[in-house]
Amino acid sequence: MYPKVRITQVRSTINRPKDQKATIQALGLGKLNRTVEKECTPQILGMIKKVSHLVKLEETE
Repeated sequence: MYPKVRITQVRSTINRPKDQKATIQALGLGKLNRTVEKECTPQILGMIKKVSHLVKLEETE
């Protein structure tokens, strides 16, 4: 089982490339200050890395 991470969108996707907008949608975000909790799988970590400038991370237990 992977540890969990809380992801919060803190910047807008306006004027961002389509792939970054799609990644934000795939993470379950899309509006500012929306928060989701996901497991830290390699796929999720790659998605977070791609949009790291738009989101804030918090580790959960």
